[in-house]
Amino acid sequence: MRTQVGIVGAGPAGLMLSHLLHLRGIESVVLESRSRDHVEHRVRAGVLEQGSVDLLCRAGLGERLLREGLRHEGIELRFAGESHRVPMTELTGRAITVYGQQEVVKDLIAARLAAGGRILFEADAVRLAGLDSDSPVVHFRRDGREEELRCDFVAGCDGFHGVSRRAAPEGALTTYERTYPFAWLGVLAAAAPAVTELVYAHHDRGFALYSMRSPEISRLYLQVAPDEDVAAWPDERIWAELRTRLETVPGWSLTEGSILEKSVTPMRSFVVEPMRWKRLFLAGDAVHIVPPTGAKGMNLALADVALLADAFAGWYDRGRADLLAGYSATALRRVWRAQHFSWWMTSMLHRLDRDDPYETKVQTATLRYVATSRAYATSLAENYVGMPEV
Repeated sequence: MRTQVGIVGAGPAGLMLSHLLHLRGIESVVLESRSRDHVEHRVRAGVLEQGSVDLLCRAGLGERLLREGLRHEGIELRFAGESHRVPMTELTGRAITVYGQQEVVKDLIAARLAAGGRILFEADAVRLAGLDSDSPVVHFRRDGREEELRCDFVAGCDGFHGVSRRAAPEGALTTYERTYPFAWLGVLAAAAPAVTELVYAHHDRGFALYSMRSPEISRLYLQVAPDEDVAAWPDERIWAELRTRLETVPGWSLTEGSILEKSVTPMRSFVVEPMRWKRLFLAGDAVHIVPPTGAKGMNLALADVALLADAFAGWYDRGRADLLAGYSATALRRVWRAQHFSWWMTSMLHRLDRDDPYETKVQTATLRYVATSRAYATSLAENYVGMPEV
């Protein structure tokens, strides 16, 4: 099989890159190890920055997003028995939209297939070869057979555990990483949200987040130990802990319902530099991960491939090599800005050391500064909604 850009991974990064290349007249083939049903129902991120919404709309993918997505113009911070709203749109002129990653993936798959795009599901990439040549090869397994995809470039969009990043030779990439001493227990509940905007709660027992996916579905998170066993959290225990951490405002109460899904996600910060090696270009979780507190993961992936699509277009349309050469340095400026913001939000809101009262006092002082300083609130808001340029 032959194409111009071979894309490994059918998450938001790989599918969006394929779509953007199609709009520029550039051929691609997407290889995905899982089934279509799996990737279309994999619950992940759900907050889109203003820039991500604009990108999807420019690419002709905004119809369902604008109809079903939930536009939010602020977020709420709860701490020390107080509640404070950060009016993001008032402060920045921009907003966020709550629209699940799986919905973005459904829209992208439908658009690619309608345009005759090639997405090979249950095609497991096992090895990349010839990355230092002008004709790299992706070796993959499908229906029990070994096959090859030859291309001009490989885009590795296959996540943290994929084969793409590991295809670079030892010593070619540098890893920066931090592991946090907690995880998130995330639940999807058939319960109408009791709030209209996301609620971030700092509590003595740990962080909690109240989010949503639709007018009927709530998405909620609890800070737990990194080795927490999800089986130790029956539904009633989850609701009791959510009530304790979130019902700190007089007169406000949770809306409860049946829990549809529950899982534990460890927290880490991770960046690899550079984001390319020879004819291999890395994007999304394959090359950087942020703790989800700042809602940056999917947005960074979309920003990566927007840059990468422009760079490939420069190469194929005008013979320019400078955009491909500069892809990593340009993308990393946004990546590190998002890394800092995600670390800052995480450090401000989570219990990092239950035996350190000094730390708790500093966190409360930081939260109160956000709540009372327009300048500090603006800094949080402009990072949260996404800065146009970094």
